[in-house]
Amino acid sequence: MSEARKPLLPGCMLGVLGGGQLGRMFVHAAQRLGYATAVLDPDADSPAGRVSHVHIRTGYLDGEGLRELARTAAAVTTEFENVPAQALAELAKHLPVAPGAEAVSIAQDRAREKAHFLRCGVPCAPHAVIETEAQLQAVDAQLLPGILKTARLGYDGKGQARVSSRDELAAAWDAQKRVPCVLEQLLPLAFECSVVVARGADGAMVHLPVQRNLHRDGILAVTEVGDGVLPRETAAQVIEATRAIAQGLGYVGVLCVEFFVLQDGRLIVNEMAPRPHNSGHWSIEGADVSQFELQVRTLAALPLVQPRQHGHAVMLNLLGDLWFTPAGERTPPWAAVLALPGAHLHLYGKAQARPGRKMGHLTVIAEDAGAARTIALRACELLGLPPFSA
Repeated sequence: MSEARKPLLPGCMLGVLGGGQLGRMFVHAAQRLGYATAVLDPDADSPAGRVSHVHIRTGYLDGEGLRELARTAAAVTTEFENVPAQALAELAKHLPVAPGAEAVSIAQDRAREKAHFLRCGVPCAPHAVIETEAQLQAVDAQLLPGILKTARLGYDGKGQARVSSRDELAAAWDAQKRVPCVLEQLLPLAFECSVVVARGADGAMVHLPVQRNLHRDGILAVTEVGDGVLPRETAAQVIEATRAIAQGLGYVGVLCVEFFVLQDGRLIVNEMAPRPHNSGHWSIEGADVSQFELQVRTLAALPLVQPRQHGHAVMLNLLGDLWFTPAGERTPPWAAVLALPGAHLHLYGKAQARPGRKMGHLTVIAEDAGAARTIALRACELLGLPPFSA
């Protein structure tokens, strides 16, 4: 992509590969700024396709679909990291694409991702790549207990297994059909955090505030953002490390990087997502420039301004489990939730709720941490979600 791109002004059509909720929120942000939108996704009922001006219903590697998107849109982005990098590379022959195929390809492979982190001087957990029987046998015993993760296509805790011994490691690799994996040493965690940065083709970079995250069963459950959520020194280290990672990729677009903070205070990078991220959804109401507007700005080569936060934010992830009780299916009590001050509900337009499926999120904005947590905990009580601690 050229470093001297002219801005694509409102009135142009922006394209996105992927029709999920992230694509839907990108489409909303683009349309609010006056852009038309085109979505390429094979699902005729995709959340983003349902609200876009154009929905190209083909697979991500369908040649005619990609050609139609290239003819229709002035620039293209992606809403999920497992879009084929080959599709991005093909589109880049014809129009600006952000993020680029190489950056997405690195993020799709844990081994390449960790190698990139280390090249950028950002520490990650001690680990070993396992692609062959010889590599399995050569694993350092100090990496056990550990977590075995598939190198590709793992997300939300999928493709992962905790292992405590060599026998368990071998069995877990067999269970993954011996695909390339990464074994990470299990470390004593204090908490998890993430940050969203946006980098333009001209190298300009801005970021949202650092977000403290709580995961349950490998899926993000709660994000909290505001003063006192984590030490300022740690937040500064997170931002500096993420900027180095984006700079090292020559990245253009929105990038989220997740970190572990260990019990001894050390910071360890976990993984990156070359797109907006679940932990950044609070920014739609909680900042004057959301992560999705930043995605539009980087794609259209518009100026990047440093986002400013409004109050204290707590975001709750809403999974399909909320639609089910031991007595059967139900409609969650949305009216009671929306009666809470500062509560902002987002449902993603998915036709069917399933346990574990991301159906929406609820963001609570209040003047201070105490008020935001109190309201969010009341929402948890109404919805039947487990409470969280500050």
